[in-house]
Amino acid sequence: MRTLDDLDVKGRRVLVRADLNVPLDGETITDDGRIRASVPTIKTLVERGAKVVVCAHLGRPKGKADPKYSLRPVAGRLGELLGQEVAFATDVVGDSAHGTVESLQGGDVALLENLRYEPGEESKDDAERAAFAEKLAGLAELYVGDGFGAVHRKHASVYDVPKLLPHAAGGLVVAEVEVLKKLTESPERPYVVVLGGAKVSDKLGVIANLLTKVDRLLIGGGMAYTFLKAQGYEVGKSLLQEDQLDQVRGFLNTAAERGVELVLPVDVLAAVTFGPDAEHDVVAATEIPADREGLDIGPRTRELFAAQLADAGTVFWNGPMGVFEFDAFSGGTRAVAEALIARTGEGGFTVVGGGDSAAAVRKLELPEDGFSHISTGGGASLEYLEGKALPGLAALED
Repeated sequence: MRTLDDLDVKGRRVLVRADLNVPLDGETITDDGRIRASVPTIKTLVERGAKVVVCAHLGRPKGKADPKYSLRPVAGRLGELLGQEVAFATDVVGDSAHGTVESLQGGDVALLENLRYEPGEESKDDAERAAFAEKLAGLAELYVGDGFGAVHRKHASVYDVPKLLPHAAGGLVVAEVEVLKKLTESPERPYVVVLGGAKVSDKLGVIANLLTKVDRLLIGGGMAYTFLKAQGYEVGKSLLQEDQLDQVRGFLNTAAERGVELVLPVDVLAAVTFGPDAEHDVVAATEIPADREGLDIGPRTRELFAAQLADAGTVFWNGPMGVFEFDAFSGGTRAVAEALIARTGEGGFTVVGGGDSAAAVRKLELPEDGFSHISTGGGASLEYLEGKALPGLAALED
């Protein structure tokens, strides 16, 4: 892939596809991690005298304008982080976009409104997507792909526009790909992967692929209960995907055949209901009462997982260990994160795989520099580790 150093950007309009898909509470940004991750590439272009036109999506407005998903609050925060005003276009490829872009001088930055207001952005119809891509590309002379969190999508701004303009990968994408190559091609061993989150079905492909590569696989979060049920244990009212039990039994057999240590919780916090102040007890993972649901891994499991991570050469972590949004059920996620931080300090290579894991690091106020890398793209990271070709990366490699 070409990088920013391969483009002569001075005085030229550069369309930057960023990932600014941040959580909002009304117009308040509750986690600006993705905006901060986009700043270095934008700042480099500013310093080199480019006219920077940033485009991104937010949420799922489904092809029409919806004030709830406006990027206007993001423009304000991006401006604060850059230390300069960011002009905001109130549409994507309409009069406001053209007027805003035409007014830019070298070193200026503009942000277009939410790409997903346009039905052509996500269209499955190649012609409709290409027609929108033509309009978007018409705003610029060069293209920089820096939205790693979207590179697994075959969307116009990610896949079609780079075909129409001289293009390069931004610094964020370059850094993400370097990390993922290290995980897939030459991991220091033992290579330990920690997977959590709600559903096994979200991670079927990556589990199947990782079982051919890792030394240990630690399973927590909601998905652990399907593994426990597959072994014949009662899981009460815990999250369960009955339709995945046969698949999970297959994973357990494959792990045994390949000598991969597949480590499940030995105790959980079992609550009477789902809520931040739910009454709960620590119970054995194999003896969850029928009227309770597991909302976090228990203290013995936290110690077990930390011990399994203590000698790791490489760690990839994706998915919380419990309902970290509730303080009472955030301890398991914190314990895993702190074990990774300890491992980093001892020379291990530790990667937080984006999404809820990255959000948890910030919510729990853990030091982001305590990890070797925090990815900005949970889904993109998982699909790369699954061995899939990512459309956005393929487009940048052409």
